[in-house]
Amino acid sequence: MKKFLKILLAFSLIAIVITGIAAYDLFRYAHNPAGATNAPVTFEIKRGQSFNAVAEYLDQQGFIANPIKFRVIARYTGHDKTIKFGEYRLSPSMTPIDILEQFSKGNVVLHKVTVPEGFNLADVAARMASRGFCDKETFFALATDPAFADRMQIPADTVEGYLFPDTYHFEKDPAPETIITAMISRFRETFDSKWEVRATELGFTMHDVVTFASIIEKETGIAEERPIVSSVFHNRLKLGMRLASDPTVIYGIQEFDGNLTRKHLKEKTAYNTYMINGLPPGPIANPGLKSIEAALFPSDTDYLFFVAKPDRSHHFSKTYTEHSQAVRKYQLGG
Repeated sequence: MKKFLKILLAFSLIAIVITGIAAYDLFRYAHNPAGATNAPVTFEIKRGQSFNAVAEYLDQQGFIANPIKFRVIARYTGHDKTIKFGEYRLSPSMTPIDILEQFSKGNVVLHKVTVPEGFNLADVAARMASRGFCDKETFFALATDPAFADRMQIPADTVEGYLFPDTYHFEKDPAPETIITAMISRFRETFDSKWEVRATELGFTMHDVVTFASIIEKETGIAEERPIVSSVFHNRLKLGMRLASDPTVIYGIQEFDGNLTRKHLKEKTAYNTYMINGLPPGPIANPGLKSIEAALFPSDTDYLFFVAKPDRSHHFSKTYTEHSQAVRKYQLGG
């Protein structure tokens, strides 16, 4: 019996030693990089890819030295159940445990895209497609889907005007709904309660303000002019005059070729503000912060007209006679 106990004790000690050595070996493996180079490389975990496949691919790419040990560590730490798909920036100088933590935290590569002020839905769709985010037609179809606009609580048939111009960061291949939702969320963050109160003071709805701001956005690219342009349109509305804004006419023309004619100005469309009273039915672009502010807080002027000058700034006039003189001077060379 004593001999048996001695043998059992010996085997137990050997097992403890072996386990300790194995544990130490795994610990060293987990905290030592496979290589010395710091050059980052993009590594992608695809949706539905198994952890075993990920480990094998990491080994093939030189990020880890032993896929079996890597899987053992991942299983022991629970990381094999928490990895998130996407693109990662890895290098062989990262330790296996660092790599696993990157996968578990979902520290994926984010791709930047900037949407300038004044882009309309077609422009935004084209920009997203050019960055390789999503298909242009699919994006545009969703952005102009009345049911989707309703779901986003947009008071219109499309989300035009509510895709706030800014710089965004998305993971690889974001769904159009992800992009649009992020942009609308940014708009709602910007259009705060103080602006809602101000809109009510002016007798405007939020939709009116966004529509108004989009016209200002398309009329001038000069920040200092926006409140003045706004004052012209506010003054016209107060007097019952038509807005007579070229950009609204252009928005209502299908397949506009860049040449605005007198015939266009006489065609009655929902967006031809030479022919309709008040604001058009919705925004003609996605306005930025300064244009929304200008719509809500116009300059205090008596101006009713403005005309573009060669330097793309504008001359503002109080009377039609003065405006006609400015048109002859700056556009007709007289």
